[in-house]
Amino acid sequence: MPPPKDVVKIAIQMVGAIPQLIELQQTKPLASVLKDVCDAWSLPNAEHYALQYADGRQTYITESNRRDIKNGSILRLTTSPGQEAERLYIGIQSKNVDVKTDSLKKLASLSQDITFAQEYVNRNGLKQIYSIVEEGKDAGEMLAHTLKAFTQLMEHDFISWENLSTVFIKKIVSYVNTNAVDASIQQLSLSVLENMVPTSHTLFKLVKEEVMLDHLLTHLQATNAQLQLKAMALLIALLLNATDAERRDMIDYLKEKKIRQFIHKNIIHGSEPPGDEMAHYLYVLQSVSLNLCEHRMKMSMDPYSQEQRDLLQSLRQTAFELESEVPVGTFSTERRRSLCAKEFRKLGFMNNSNPAEDFRRAPPGLLALDNMVYFSRNTPNAYSRFVLENSSREDKHECPFARSSIQLTLILCEILHIGEPCSETAQAFYPMFFGQDHFFEELFCICIQLVNKTWKEMRATQEDFNKVMQVVREQITRTLTFKPSSLELFKTKVNALNYSEILKLRQTERLHQEETLAVPVLELREKLKPELLELIRQQRLLHLCEGTLFRKISSRRRQDKLWYCRLSPNHKVLHYGDVEEGVQSPPIETLPEKIPVADMKMLLVGKECPHTKEKSSGKQNKDVLELAFSIVHDVEEYCLNFIAPNRYEFCLWTDGLNVLLGKEMTSERTQTDLDVLLSMELKLRLLDLENIHIPDRPPPIPKPPSNLNFCYDFSQAEQ
Repeated sequence: MPPPKDVVKIAIQMVGAIPQLIELQQTKPLASVLKDVCDAWSLPNAEHYALQYADGRQTYITESNRRDIKNGSILRLTTSPGQEAERLYIGIQSKNVDVKTDSLKKLASLSQDITFAQEYVNRNGLKQIYSIVEEGKDAGEMLAHTLKAFTQLMEHDFISWENLSTVFIKKIVSYVNTNAVDASIQQLSLSVLENMVPTSHTLFKLVKEEVMLDHLLTHLQATNAQLQLKAMALLIALLLNATDAERRDMIDYLKEKKIRQFIHKNIIHGSEPPGDEMAHYLYVLQSVSLNLCEHRMKMSMDPYSQEQRDLLQSLRQTAFELESEVPVGTFSTERRRSLCAKEFRKLGFMNNSNPAEDFRRAPPGLLALDNMVYFSRNTPNAYSRFVLENSSREDKHECPFARSSIQLTLILCEILHIGEPCSETAQAFYPMFFGQDHFFEELFCICIQLVNKTWKEMRATQEDFNKVMQVVREQITRTLTFKPSSLELFKTKVNALNYSEILKLRQTERLHQEETLAVPVLELREKLKPELLELIRQQRLLHLCEGTLFRKISSRRRQDKLWYCRLSPNHKVLHYGDVEEGVQSPPIETLPEKIPVADMKMLLVGKECPHTKEKSSGKQNKDVLELAFSIVHDVEEYCLNFIAPNRYEFCLWTDGLNVLLGKEMTSERTQTDLDVLLSMELKLRLLDLENIHIPDRPPPIPKPPSNLNFCYDFSQAEQ
């Protein structure tokens, strides 16, 4: 018979003693359990002891977490959190350097446990840490342990970051602003400041004023990958918490220091590809930089602004400079106005008598005007060629520069997600963004010439304007999927993807769709589905067996903590546990926690997950909700909560878990994979029928013959 749900069979170890195998009554007070264990080993003062897990994070067992103990768990009898906190508190005050160092090292290790951390903080332990840092007498290993312990203690949110003294913060900053300390101390200091910045605007201002960007950029250019990562994390935290004006100043300073080019050369195209965390920071830097265009994108043109009117007039003067050189007195005001209107019409404005009206729509607003002026000033030959070439065509075939530029700017804003908030988990950045400073404007210059090229290839008229812009959007998005490393490469690829290529791609996709919609083919698809779905199920389970690295994300910040989860080869147990940065695929034996698949009850996704409900209401980032899922397990319905690193992993894990639960795979990836496999299988099976029409109905079965005398009788031949 299975044991009652309130009883778990466990082993308890103690150094120098024979382990005890006991049946733990979950309804029995923990103090009574400890007394029984101590009595078995003849230990007095049971209140001075506690139980903790022997493996993994070695968490202390308390009344609040005792229900997490599983059958077969190995616990260890150790000093109680209160006794340990008292011992370390005294040890840190010791004059003996070795004792003090060992105490700080132990403190850094135990501070991960919330029970111990609470005991240490209750003894005013944080004041000890403040003193060590503020006095600045200790350095090296001792200081590193102190900063690590401080970071762990602050993770538990016992006290507010705003309670920190200015002296303490400035001392932490000083470790960042100098190269005279060990790299490990710099990394920890950068991490402390990164955690501090989002908590209040006051702390953000203090850190921004004290941390010298030059030193931060020096760390970013270091060869130490972890130091580089922490420097980037602090830089991103400062950018995200700055006001629009402060953010613009910081981005301008980064431009001045050519930091984008350094990232492009040494991080993106370095010896090692950027990891997940760095990829996320690069995505955020790209998103924050591009979002500086949002202000102009949402601003309509003011017809009374002299500055904006001058920009508009500069477009006309650059395109028709020879005609503009005619002396002012030569024409009357009416004649001059008529000439300007004619030139604005040649430029492709919808409202040539008052072209400012064309920029009233926001978005793209004034951003379109900025792009047009940049194109005219930085590539004047290409600009003049575009305008003059189209103004000399027949009216019905001319490509309107202004109208095309306004629509193209809107398309680029949509493709690049300008004006949208940064995702907390996305890692999709464009390497070519970091290749130069004026990325958006340079991309516009390439794409507006693409518009003219595509217009000519399509032999378009004004009625075809929307069709041309749809083709251009497709050319840009298809090219961006290749993630070209530079704008030059993007230009080459997008120009190679001409209108005839787009038509071929569309035709191939359409033919494939038509081919797969024939009735006999649809019947064949249905027959193949079960076999291919089983193949997908096996692939999902294989992916779960390989395992995935997950990140712990809190409402306050993107966490550095990692944990790994994988399915056992026999598909019966899920193993998981915390891992260190840099560990790619830990062996299954090193993952201490486990959940039997038989104990799994259901799968929750999105808003149904308990860890998304715990977040502050209304502030949960949408993409985190899209990546969240939880496994409900055990009779008591405990939950193991996940946030997938990307949508691909989310689909594979939710599918795999549904397979283990005996349910249908429901992710969009299942349908995509099934379509790909069906397409490949159908193509192979229909290979011999190429260029042969497949009828909608099967041919009729002929009537049976009037007699079967033509059949050969084998039995007579054998005789």
